[in-house]
Amino acid sequence: MHTIAAVGKSIQRKEAWDKVTGIAKYTDDYIVPGILYAKLVTSPFAHAKIKSIDISEAVKASGVQAVITGSSFPILCGVELEDRPPLATDKIRYFGEPVALIVASSEREAMHAVKLVKMEYEPLQVVNSPGDAIKAGAPIIHENLYQYKHVAIEASPEPNTNIAQRIKIRKGDMAKGWAESEVIIEASYTLPKSDHIAMEARNARAEIHADGQVVISSSTQAPYSVKKMISKYFGIEEGKVTVKTPLVGGGFGGKAPVQLEMLAYMASKSVGGRIVKIANTREEDIVTSPCRLGLEAKIKLGASKNGLLKAAEMIYIVDTGGYTDIGPRLAKAIAVDCTGPYNIENVWCDSLCVYTNHPYSTSFRGFGHAAYTFCIERSLEKLARKLAMDPLELRIKNAIAPQMTTPTQIKTTLSNIGNLTACLQKLKESINWNEGARIDLGNNKIRAKGISCFWKTSDSPTDAVSGVFLTFNTDGSINLNSGAVECGPGMKTTLAQILAEKMKMDISRIHVKLEVDTQISPEHWKTVASMTTFMAGKATLRAAEDLIGQLKGLAAVAMRCPPEDLAVAEEKVFLKQDPSIYIAFKDLIHGYKYPNGNAIEGQTLGRGSFIMSRITQLDKETGKGKPGPAWAVGVQAVEVEFDTKEFTYRLLKAATVIDAGRVLNPKTARGLVTGGMCMGLGLGSRESFSYDMQGKVLTTSLRTYKVMHIGEEPKYIVDFIETPQIDSPYGARGIAEHGIIGIPAALANALSLAAQIDLDQLPLTPEYIWKTKTGGIV
Repeated sequence: MHTIAAVGKSIQRKEAWDKVTGIAKYTDDYIVPGILYAKLVTSPFAHAKIKSIDISEAVKASGVQAVITGSSFPILCGVELEDRPPLATDKIRYFGEPVALIVASSEREAMHAVKLVKMEYEPLQVVNSPGDAIKAGAPIIHENLYQYKHVAIEASPEPNTNIAQRIKIRKGDMAKGWAESEVIIEASYTLPKSDHIAMEARNARAEIHADGQVVISSSTQAPYSVKKMISKYFGIEEGKVTVKTPLVGGGFGGKAPVQLEMLAYMASKSVGGRIVKIANTREEDIVTSPCRLGLEAKIKLGASKNGLLKAAEMIYIVDTGGYTDIGPRLAKAIAVDCTGPYNIENVWCDSLCVYTNHPYSTSFRGFGHAAYTFCIERSLEKLARKLAMDPLELRIKNAIAPQMTTPTQIKTTLSNIGNLTACLQKLKESINWNEGARIDLGNNKIRAKGISCFWKTSDSPTDAVSGVFLTFNTDGSINLNSGAVECGPGMKTTLAQILAEKMKMDISRIHVKLEVDTQISPEHWKTVASMTTFMAGKATLRAAEDLIGQLKGLAAVAMRCPPEDLAVAEEKVFLKQDPSIYIAFKDLIHGYKYPNGNAIEGQTLGRGSFIMSRITQLDKETGKGKPGPAWAVGVQAVEVEFDTKEFTYRLLKAATVIDAGRVLNPKTARGLVTGGMCMGLGLGSRESFSYDMQGKVLTTSLRTYKVMHIGEEPKYIVDFIETPQIDSPYGARGIAEHGIIGIPAALANALSLAAQIDLDQLPLTPEYIWKTKTGGIV
């Protein structure tokens, strides 16, 4: 029988037509009669005591239904450490922090009432960088740190400090490593906070029905986290909370935290359960809602004269901002992959998560990896220069490979680590490395290339789960229902491909439920960490196996043969030795009816569930443990044309070669990686938060916060190596985040070579290059 292939083909996305014709609906597109609007009053200070809040004028304003302050809901929430009030009560810890919530009949009336709330503050000394946070005598941002409830088992804040978490990696013998090191380099790096800038700003709606049922509609990557947190913090039976998420207009990790959903519930509660909407302006989305981490780091590397890495000592200081959110786990993610994809037998690393008076941090595409990769890869470039060695050859010499160990002492195999050397060799060809990394073009123009390797594992919870339900239509087609959110990477199409391949049927006959409804969709942990293909894909395969077992069992009765003599393909259950003898799915899926009218069995319903296995916590003293199921490795390059007189540059090419395990959908995979590369160029060249001396964010809109524009992008080159991850669906590795990881470092390496200086901060603006090169002297 002919086998229909779905995996390895460029399949059109299931939601493609809805998106390109404009009929796709996002959370804020739904028009609800009688809806109320909530707007935030936010702090103009980064660190201050709240002395008084006067809402008397706001309450009397036209259209105002309610005014809520922190005292109305005196709770603390968090995913690692419960340290954040939804509305500030006694103290402000970052510029733009919410202090009150106005609920009104119209958005205009709510915005007017915001101006009528009178706040009195007592400004406090500001902690304006992660380095300042750990200095002796630094202001303590959370005086009651020791009292906060620990949500995550690994949470370990250090009382009377600004340190929310410290992760240690201790591998090998450092004394031995330094003794064997004939060449040593040391360097420090600074990377700023930045924003996700998803096209769709965060927004949510909430209503409370008369029977106590709570319905939240939200643009979220984590609807089940929303459900659990609303239940937990407001004392509602979890079964009475339903979260609905349609298509999400980009998330990049920024829609994984729970913030506006809690405020929407509080607003609805304050007006007797009426439906209330809260939607960020772009300015609020940048400043008030969580952003990408900032990082300061010190790196020390030792190597032999022939370029073999012998020792690495690293301190990473993660700027989590005013509250932790996922910051401690970001510090952990940096620690577990701290060396980059290189074999170093002796490693000492401290990764700290510290409070500052900056907007608080959350997950961002790459989950901290783009930040620490910048530090490691810049250090390798310095080491190569000191060794007078080709930077690409240095990376080949030290590339992680099977039978080595990671920083957390996990043994590597071809399946769990892939083939970095093959990636390096392919990149060497695709960017024509042999022509030279620095070429003088004359007329003050230099063409230069920089490279960066990367790797990433998931660092997901040890018990993260995913489920899939499968049902049949009477014509034999299949409905697929997963709790994974469609936020851009096309994961629902990927699941349809996996199912179609397993069932050996046409993917057009797989109908995917794009929206998530926690009342009817099986739980998926979160749509983050490049883990949806792995987790939901495994659940899909198990659900398909469940279907196949039922279909073969029923067909065996009808065809009077054992189930093992049967196979499934093309919506038929057929006899292996004679495929012309078969029963169509449509004649089995609602039970089988004999010629005399007797019927047996009933609906065929498939279910599949997956939970992470063999993932462990890290040892608190050594960091030993398994943080994720496998790694994806790769290498990236950026080519620039640099003007030595004006200190400006053009982006010419950006290239990525990644070991994807198996590429399930080539066009989608290339699109994902290319999008990540574009984001990486934005982070490298222009994106950052800047602050005044009082911690006020100055880059609060797209007029001052700069992003990449059409016409500025380089030629993109994307290639794949395929080394299957044997425990993953069809060997595929997660690659949705990886396009961003090494690009800022590759850009910095190219520009450092072109300008003949060390560029160890981001973003790499012409002004920064000029100041570093000239000392700011005209």
